[in-house]
Amino acid sequence: MEQVLIKAAQLILSLSILVILHEFGHYAFARLFKTRVEKFYLFFDPWFALFKLKRGETEYGVGWLPLGGYVKISGMIDESMDKEAMKLPPQSWEFRSKKAYQRLLIMVGGVLMNFIFAFMIYIGVLYAWGTQYLPTENVIHGIEVDEVGEQIGLQNGDKILTVDGQYIENFNKIIPTVILDNARTIQVLRNEEKIDVEISDEDLALLIKSKRVISPRIFFNIKAGKILKDTPAATAGLKKNDVFVDIDGQHFKYYDEFSSYLKSHKEQQIKLNLLRDEQAIQLSMQVSEEGTLGFQRVLMEDATEFLEFKTIKYGFFESIPAGLKRGVNTIQDYLKQFKLIFSPKTKAYESLGGFIAIGNIFPGAWDWYSFWNMTAFLSIILAVMNLLPIPALDGGHVTFLLFEIVTGRKPGDKFLEYAQIAGMFILLTLVLYANANDIIKLFN
Repeated sequence: MEQVLIKAAQLILSLSILVILHEFGHYAFARLFKTRVEKFYLFFDPWFALFKLKRGETEYGVGWLPLGGYVKISGMIDESMDKEAMKLPPQSWEFRSKKAYQRLLIMVGGVLMNFIFAFMIYIGVLYAWGTQYLPTENVIHGIEVDEVGEQIGLQNGDKILTVDGQYIENFNKIIPTVILDNARTIQVLRNEEKIDVEISDEDLALLIKSKRVISPRIFFNIKAGKILKDTPAATAGLKKNDVFVDIDGQHFKYYDEFSSYLKSHKEQQIKLNLLRDEQAIQLSMQVSEEGTLGFQRVLMEDATEFLEFKTIKYGFFESIPAGLKRGVNTIQDYLKQFKLIFSPKTKAYESLGGFIAIGNIFPGAWDWYSFWNMTAFLSIILAVMNLLPIPALDGGHVTFLLFEIVTGRKPGDKFLEYAQIAGMFILLTLVLYANANDIIKLFN
């Protein structure tokens, strides 16, 4: 429960910062061009607001519906659907009275602010913490694969060489590269023989839905962490911090060998030799039908001591180009992810998530490094999503403005009104679909 609350707190804080900055982008350009801003709200306020304060011509407030935020600009058809105001003659301070390029800048102000903020975060994160990653060449004992990894043709102990003939420096970017670049082969070293593992569209669909797929192979040096209720481990009396020695007298070098042994002995009786407070003990238990015992593993120090991570530190001036490069790469990767959603072969749309999925990208313990990295990523998502040419989003308004600039003809207020309603319906449908996916995944 504590982890859930911490994730929720990080999500709310992150989105609040991003929404305020996004709306401030619209607000700043509106004020620059002497356009009246009637409201500036964090979250939506149908029927009532949690807090509001009038300063000059603008009402600032916090709504109760945490689905974003808004600025209400005079003379603009937006989510407020203020039809009465649009029936009155245009005033000099209204949005509709401004030049097309000014209205365009007002509409893209929020997106610009999100992009700039993301780049600033990446620069700051690299300057403060640098970056650390596991080089692929340092995964010297090969990989450990989950069921999806096995299905696409990878095996425990494989050493990944390249993806489509391209060496991937960062081990954790191997699977994302396969997915985002639509890779067709993974070259591995298996039993001293080079092998091409073919990747089909069906394999990509599996990879998109999977969380882990591959991880560095580790030694079988583990102890029990949390013991899950109503499991073989709990019934047999396994306790937290029990150190594993062997099973049925068999010693394992790697953890995946232990997992494979359990899977090959589903619903069979096994004997565990353990160390409890440095005393040797033996427990008998029956492996579950899933091939598990029911405990969370804790790695001992020597299980991963061979993994050498690479750390890069940046000076202030070095962090600027490095942060800009990371921002550009993140945008490119997200656009590739977005493209996958429209691919019926990969079925990436089935993985579309809502607030629960977004909240789960934050760690269960408060960590500022992770928080700012996730906030930068969400800032880019918010910017890209708002550029979609859907009425009710900034991108929809921009599309109509570009049409006006190119053709010299301004869309009618009635057309804009109907487009706004259609756009809001589309957005509501997408929100409901994404959050329904989250709920279905919880029950599955």
